[in-house]
Amino acid sequence: MQIAGAWLHAPATQQVMRLIADAGHQALVVGGCVRNALMGVPVTDIDIATDARPEMVMALAERAGLRAVPTGIEHGTVTLVLAGQGFEVTTFRRDVETHGRHATVAFSSDLAEDAARRDFTMNALYARADGTVLDPLGGLPDLQARRVRFVGDAGARIREDYLRILRFFRFHAQYGDAAQGLDADALAACAAGVDGLARLSPERIGAEMRKLLSAPDPAPAVCAMAQCGALVHVLPGAQAEGLAVLVHLEDGIGPDWLRRLLVLGGQAGHLRLTRREGRDMDKMRAALSAMVPAGEMAYRMGAGLARNVVLARAALFETPLPPDWQACIARGAAARFPLRAQDLPHLQGPELGAGLRRLEERWIASNFSMSKADLLA
Repeated sequence: MQIAGAWLHAPATQQVMRLIADAGHQALVVGGCVRNALMGVPVTDIDIATDARPEMVMALAERAGLRAVPTGIEHGTVTLVLAGQGFEVTTFRRDVETHGRHATVAFSSDLAEDAARRDFTMNALYARADGTVLDPLGGLPDLQARRVRFVGDAGARIREDYLRILRFFRFHAQYGDAAQGLDADALAACAAGVDGLARLSPERIGAEMRKLLSAPDPAPAVCAMAQCGALVHVLPGAQAEGLAVLVHLEDGIGPDWLRRLLVLGGQAGHLRLTRREGRDMDKMRAALSAMVPAGEMAYRMGAGLARNVVLARAALFETPLPPDWQACIARGAAARFPLRAQDLPHLQGPELGAGLRRLEERWIASNFSMSKADLLA
């Protein structure tokens, strides 16, 4: 089997791989780029695996006039920069000791050893510069079946790195076949290892949840997280039931991870929202509980947040979307209050502010139709 793509045959990719191969070492693209190419998914990052030691990779790059950055040289990773693009080149490795998140590794010259330390079989795929695929662990059938399966013993892989619990659910949402469900052995291992999630940093948890909730349909994976006890660890108080309804309502609109988080509810502090995300979430929660009309929400918060709240309400309360909700949002987002402070010269101080607010509420209640003259009259 072979892969192809502009990313693989690009001169920069070929030059980096040839640089290593001409020195008598293996140079193989690995992991996500191979997986995505086989699945017809866009390739973003190009990782290269080699039996050359990192100091050899550095020396080869220096000799060829390439910039080499020792981004993770203690773990075997050197980033080569060519034509403005970074290529992570990592020496084959085997785990010597694992600590539940980061491992102590030893360099290896054995491709099978390197493959055995990876998380899922669909990520343990390699390819030569000509696109020939190497499958040392038999991951191709899993990939073709869209089955997310741990390499070897699932429990052992999770104990090596508890982040793999969240990656399992995220990978199922992104690449798995929802019709066949989640791998039973993997799900049992995730349930057994959920206490290890407490050892993960909020930044890592937040990054995985963002990716999971941005998948086309994360509902089955999130429901499985709830059933195995993982969801309560990363999002205490969350309820997964409304997510499937929301995904159905989003047809033609597209995913928004913050909207989906709004429907899940719970304490989002573990996810390390940005300051803006935190403000947006507070606004949406307030509007959700206050039952503010769609047009007014769009006027006050913008079309995007208003759209999120309308969809979240329908999902959580299992009610139909109003037939004109998108038109109401568009009207509210475009509306501009026609009065300014100078239009009420007879009022000053607190009375001026209160008067403007009263007139603004009247204008909003008119569906933004009252003119300046109407309001002043």
